[in-house]
Amino acid sequence: MDLTSEESKATYGEIENYVLEHNGLKVSSLYIAQVKQRCGIIERENYNMLKSENSRQPKCT
Repeated sequence: MDLTSEESKATYGEIENYVLEHNGLKVSSLYIAQVKQRCGIIERENYNMLKSENSRQPKCT
């Protein structure tokens, strides 16, 4: 059976579980998205944009 490129990608839930198992850390989807962005992994457009440009968003450490 052949997998498409979309089927072979890990979901955010799978990434969260992997990090918890191997490092004992709970990570949020926001942190996963920020790390992917730092590494140059292209995500689809975010439709939940901030309403105000002055609002703050936590940054991944």
